[in-house]
Amino acid sequence: MKIHHLLSALIMAIVVAACASQGSVATGPADSIDMIVNADYVLTMVGDELIADGAVAIDAGQIVAVGPAAELAGRYSARTTLSDKGTVVMPGLINGHTHAAMSLLRGVADDLELMQWLTEFIFPAEVRYVDAEFVRIGTELACWEMIRGGTTTFVDLYYFPDAVAEAVERCGLRAIVAPTVIDQQSPDAANGQQSLEQARDFARRWKGRNSRITPAIAAHSVYTLPAEWVRKVRDAAAEVGVPVSIHLSESPYEVEVTRKNFDSTSTELLDKLKFFDNHTIAAHVVWPTETDQHTLAARKVGVIHNPTSNMKIASGISPVVDMLAEGVLVGLGTDGAASNNDLDMWEEIRLAALLAKVSRMDPTVLAAGTVLNMATSGGAAAVGLADQVGELRAGLRADLIQVSISDLTFVPLFDVISHLVYVADEHDVTTVIVDGKILMRNREVLTLDGEKLREEATRLADKIAEGLYPD
Repeated sequence: MKIHHLLSALIMAIVVAACASQGSVATGPADSIDMIVNADYVLTMVGDELIADGAVAIDAGQIVAVGPAAELAGRYSARTTLSDKGTVVMPGLINGHTHAAMSLLRGVADDLELMQWLTEFIFPAEVRYVDAEFVRIGTELACWEMIRGGTTTFVDLYYFPDAVAEAVERCGLRAIVAPTVIDQQSPDAANGQQSLEQARDFARRWKGRNSRITPAIAAHSVYTLPAEWVRKVRDAAAEVGVPVSIHLSESPYEVEVTRKNFDSTSTELLDKLKFFDNHTIAAHVVWPTETDQHTLAARKVGVIHNPTSNMKIASGISPVVDMLAEGVLVGLGTDGAASNNDLDMWEEIRLAALLAKVSRMDPTVLAAGTVLNMATSGGAAAVGLADQVGELRAGLRADLIQVSISDLTFVPLFDVISHLVYVADEHDVTTVIVDGKILMRNREVLTLDGEKLREEATRLADKIAEGLYPD
């Protein structure tokens, strides 16, 4: 009998310990942590997991637990608790392709095809006006806009990368910063050789310097770089151990030029050059062949779909549905504000879904959950950060947002994911947290001075306008 009681007690102890390890039973004093974020719903983006009356526990910049709010309240004592009613907590959005500082060129040249837009307006304006101060102000302006809209990670391709990285340090976002190598005079280099040397030096200096900033190197494109320079970018990135990025298969012009010069597609050329040996973030990918798609999937290239920019410049409609079916890693991006003309990822989410449906004349393709995944978990995989962000689960970095669903536009709420994709916009984001630090609270950006940015950006814009529009 005593043995039976002892055995029963032992079994009970094991059960209690197991339950405690899963967060369902508190067996001792509550653990002290930095923060608990409560919400009506926690959308983890781990499968289709949606936790009603849920919470996320955060400590030292990391997610330590996700589950029912009552359960986490019993397990943890938080120094800060956010308990806004009428909210969804979800992973922060990932903008896989942008040129942040080009926020200062918003509206400079509109309604033009890609090559005219680039060669007649953007490239000349950049050489004339872009310097480190321009990049600092433009990047901060973009960071303010992205924080306001719930973007927590972005991939940037531009010039003066130190100014970009330092702006990211100050504003608190997470970023992959890729200085652009291009075989022509650019704002920070006289030629391809100088731009490559500077990019390599930047990557060396910033690798490991800040856990929120990943240095990379960008080859602008196969139509602005000779094959030997694409190879040099590949080698420099491999030497330092950083990712690469490139505009790939973006327009009919690129398809034609690459076929004429190399008798291949851009993807075939890059594969032949072993460019994809580095983790590659490929922007646009509007015109891949079936063979290209197979290659992109096999090489685990992260493809970034930019629906607004692709439509505005009439580059075409990316076969996103086919690429996903092939197993390609696909994320979403805004491109720069000079070709979009904003950095609103909610707009990209919605347009990606709608564009796919109408282009295929099939409303079932690219469902709401799939496209939201492209902006979070799938986007993280595409940019190479799936081990850090994109989902709400223990062990990942605490990058998350609160989205208000209290507005009448969310009533009735039959399907949370549907409303996030087809109803929500950037103004519904109320709180942004990156690495456990609050960057925006109650729709107020805390890490950047908006009025100062307005003054600085207006001053630079006046200078640009005087040069571009003298009359």
